[in-house]
Amino acid sequence: MLKLKLPTDPRWVNIVEENIPEILTDHAWCEQKAASNAISLTVNFPEYPDLVNAMLDLAQEELEHFKMVHEIIKKRNLNLGFERKDEYVNELYNFVRRGHKRNIVLVDKLLFSAMIEARSCERFRVLSENIKDKELAEFYHQLMISEANHYTLFIKFAKKYANGIDVDKRWQEFLDFEASIITKYGKKETVHG
Repeated sequence: MLKLKLPTDPRWVNIVEENIPEILTDHAWCEQKAASNAISLTVNFPEYPDLVNAMLDLAQEELEHFKMVHEIIKKRNLNLGFERKDEYVNELYNFVRRGHKRNIVLVDKLLFSAMIEARSCERFRVLSENIKDKELAEFYHQLMISEANHYTLFIKFAKKYANGIDVDKRWQEFLDFEASIITKYGKKETVHG
Protein backbone atom coordinates (compact mmCIF):
# COMPACT_ATOMS: atom_id res chain seq x y z
CA MET A 1 0.00 0.00 0.00
CA LEU A 2 2.72 2.51 0.96
CA LYS A 3 4.99 1.70 -2.01
CA LEU A 4 8.12 2.84 -0.17
CA LYS A 5 11.14 1.71 -2.15
CA LEU A 6 13.48 0.91 0.74
CA PRO A 7 12.21 -0.82 3.88
CA THR A 8 13.61 -0.08 7.31
CA ASP A 9 16.12 -2.66 8.49
CA PRO A 10 14.50 -4.40 11.51
CA ARG A 11 17.86 -4.10 13.31
CA TRP A 12 16.98 -0.40 13.73
CA VAL A 13 14.77 -1.57 16.62
CA ASN A 14 17.92 -2.75 18.44
CA ILE A 15 19.15 0.86 18.36
CA VAL A 16 15.76 2.09 19.60
CA GLU A 17 15.73 -0.40 22.48
CA GLU A 18 19.05 1.00 23.71
CA ASN A 19 17.41 4.37 24.36
CA ILE A 20 13.63 4.18 24.86
CA PRO A 21 13.46 7.68 26.43
CA GLU A 22 14.91 9.16 23.23
CA ILE A 23 12.45 7.44 20.85
CA LEU A 24 9.54 8.49 23.08
CA THR A 25 10.63 12.13 23.23
CA ASP A 26 11.32 12.23 19.50
CA HIS A 27 8.00 10.56 18.76
CA ALA A 28 6.10 13.02 20.95
CA TRP A 29 7.60 15.96 19.08
CA CYS A 30 6.86 14.28 15.72
CA GLU A 31 3.19 14.23 16.71
CA GLN A 32 3.32 17.92 17.65
CA LYS A 33 4.93 18.76 14.30
CA ALA A 34 2.25 16.75 12.48
CA ALA A 35 -0.42 18.79 14.27
CA SER A 36 1.38 22.00 13.32
CA ASN A 37 1.62 20.86 9.70
CA ALA A 38 -2.14 20.23 9.58
CA ILE A 39 -2.81 23.69 11.02
CA SER A 40 -0.38 25.23 8.53
CA LEU A 41 -2.35 23.68 5.67
CA THR A 42 -5.56 25.26 7.01
CA VAL A 43 -3.87 28.65 7.33
CA ASN A 44 -2.32 28.56 3.87
CA PHE A 45 -5.24 27.01 1.95
CA PRO A 46 -8.44 28.29 3.60
CA GLU A 47 -10.31 28.31 0.28
CA TYR A 48 -10.85 24.52 0.54
CA PRO A 49 -13.43 24.01 3.32
CA ASP A 50 -13.30 20.21 3.24
CA LEU A 51 -9.51 20.30 3.50
CA VAL A 52 -9.73 22.78 6.39
CA ASN A 53 -12.23 20.56 8.23
CA ALA A 54 -10.11 17.44 7.69
CA MET A 55 -6.90 19.18 8.77
CA LEU A 56 -8.51 20.57 11.92
CA ASP A 57 -9.66 17.07 12.83
CA LEU A 58 -6.22 15.72 12.01
CA ALA A 59 -4.50 18.36 14.15
CA GLN A 60 -6.67 17.35 17.11
CA GLU A 61 -5.87 13.68 16.53
CA GLU A 62 -2.14 14.37 16.30
CA LEU A 63 -2.25 16.36 19.54
CA GLU A 64 -4.07 13.43 21.14
CA HIS A 65 -1.24 11.18 19.97
CA PHE A 66 1.24 13.64 21.49
CA LYS A 67 -0.67 13.35 24.75
CA MET A 68 -0.67 9.54 24.54
CA VAL A 69 3.10 9.45 24.08
CA HIS A 70 3.51 11.93 26.92
CA GLU A 71 1.38 9.71 29.18
CA ILE A 72 3.71 6.77 28.45
CA ILE A 73 6.70 9.00 29.23
CA LYS A 74 5.17 10.02 32.58
CA LYS A 75 4.09 6.46 33.42
CA ARG A 76 7.71 5.36 33.01
CA ASN A 77 8.94 8.18 35.27
CA LEU A 78 10.71 9.83 32.36
CA ASN A 79 10.69 13.45 31.28
CA LEU A 80 9.74 14.88 27.93
CA GLY A 81 12.98 16.15 26.48
CA PHE A 82 13.43 19.16 24.25
CA GLU A 83 12.23 19.17 20.65
CA ARG A 84 14.63 17.58 18.18
CA LYS A 85 15.31 18.65 14.62
CA ASP A 86 14.11 16.03 12.15
CA GLU A 87 16.80 15.96 9.48
CA TYR A 88 14.81 13.48 7.36
CA VAL A 89 11.74 15.75 7.28
CA ASN A 90 13.85 18.83 6.59
CA GLU A 91 15.61 17.10 3.70
CA LEU A 92 12.31 15.81 2.32
CA TYR A 93 10.83 19.32 2.54
CA ASN A 94 13.49 20.55 0.11
CA PHE A 95 11.74 18.48 -2.57
CA VAL A 96 8.50 20.51 -2.23
CA ARG A 97 8.07 22.93 -5.13
CA ARG A 98 7.75 26.59 -4.22
CA GLY A 99 6.96 29.66 -6.28
CA HIS A 100 4.47 27.83 -8.50
CA LYS A 101 0.71 28.05 -8.89
CA ARG A 102 -1.17 27.45 -5.65
CA ASN A 103 -2.46 24.04 -6.68
CA ILE A 104 1.08 22.82 -7.48
CA VAL A 105 2.33 23.97 -4.07
CA LEU A 106 -0.74 22.47 -2.37
CA VAL A 107 -0.31 19.10 -4.09
CA ASP A 108 3.39 19.01 -3.19
CA LYS A 109 2.70 19.89 0.44
CA LEU A 110 0.05 17.19 0.61
CA LEU A 111 2.41 14.62 -0.94
CA PHE A 112 5.19 15.72 1.41
CA SER A 113 2.79 15.11 4.31
CA ALA A 114 1.73 11.76 2.85
CA MET A 115 5.37 10.68 2.59
CA ILE A 116 6.08 11.47 6.23
CA GLU A 117 2.98 9.55 7.27
CA ALA A 118 3.95 6.62 5.04
CA ARG A 119 7.45 6.37 6.48
CA SER A 120 6.15 6.81 10.03
CA CYS A 121 3.60 4.07 9.41
CA GLU A 122 6.33 1.78 8.13
CA ARG A 123 8.59 2.55 11.10
CA PHE A 124 5.74 1.94 13.56
CA ARG A 125 5.08 -1.41 11.88
CA VAL A 126 8.73 -2.37 12.28
CA LEU A 127 8.61 -1.31 15.93
CA SER A 128 5.36 -3.15 16.64
CA GLU A 129 6.70 -6.37 15.12
CA ASN A 130 10.20 -6.30 16.62
CA ILE A 131 10.35 -4.41 19.91
CA LYS A 132 10.50 -6.60 23.02
CA ASP A 133 8.50 -4.13 25.12
CA LYS A 134 4.93 -5.47 24.82
CA GLU A 135 3.25 -2.21 25.81
CA LEU A 136 5.16 -0.30 23.14
CA ALA A 137 4.59 -3.05 20.57
CA GLU A 138 0.82 -2.70 21.00
CA PHE A 139 0.99 1.09 21.11
CA TYR A 140 2.96 1.29 17.87
CA HIS A 141 0.63 -1.20 16.20
CA GLN A 142 -2.32 1.10 16.96
CA LEU A 143 -0.48 4.17 15.72
CA MET A 144 0.62 2.35 12.57
CA ILE A 145 -3.05 2.09 11.61
CA SER A 146 -3.59 5.81 12.26
CA GLU A 147 -0.57 6.74 10.17
CA ALA A 148 -1.85 4.63 7.28
CA ASN A 149 -5.17 6.48 7.44
CA HIS A 150 -3.38 9.83 7.45
CA TYR A 151 -1.28 8.80 4.45
CA THR A 152 -4.40 7.94 2.44
CA LEU A 153 -6.11 11.17 3.54
CA PHE A 154 -3.27 13.30 2.16
CA ILE A 155 -3.15 11.32 -1.09
CA LYS A 156 -6.93 11.70 -1.49
CA PHE A 157 -6.76 15.48 -1.14
CA ALA A 158 -3.76 15.72 -3.48
CA LYS A 159 -5.78 13.92 -6.16
CA LYS A 160 -8.90 15.97 -5.45
CA TYR A 161 -7.12 19.31 -5.89
CA ALA A 162 -4.66 18.28 -8.61
CA ASN A 163 -6.32 20.40 -11.33
CA GLY A 164 -4.35 18.81 -14.16
CA ILE A 165 -1.33 17.64 -12.14
CA ASP A 166 -0.45 13.98 -12.61
CA VAL A 167 -0.44 13.11 -8.91
CA ASP A 168 0.59 9.50 -9.49
CA LYS A 169 3.64 10.67 -11.46
CA ARG A 170 4.53 13.27 -8.82
CA TRP A 171 4.08 10.66 -6.07
CA GLN A 172 6.56 8.42 -7.92
CA GLU A 173 9.00 11.32 -7.94
CA PHE A 174 8.53 11.72 -4.18
CA LEU A 175 9.09 7.97 -3.71
CA ASP A 176 12.27 8.12 -5.79
CA PHE A 177 13.56 11.15 -3.89
CA GLU A 178 12.73 9.57 -0.54
CA ALA A 179 14.58 6.41 -1.58
CA SER A 180 17.64 8.52 -2.40
CA ILE A 181 17.77 10.05 1.09
CA ILE A 182 16.45 7.30 3.40
CA THR A 183 19.73 5.37 3.16
CA LYS A 184 21.25 8.00 5.48
CA TYR A 185 18.65 7.29 8.15
CA GLY A 186 17.66 4.34 10.34
CA LYS A 187 20.83 4.64 12.42
CA LYS A 188 19.45 6.62 15.39
CA GLU A 189 16.84 6.00 18.09
CA THR A 190 14.43 8.47 16.53
CA VAL A 191 11.31 7.88 14.43
CA HIS A 192 12.96 8.95 11.18
CA GLY A 193 16.63 8.97 12.24
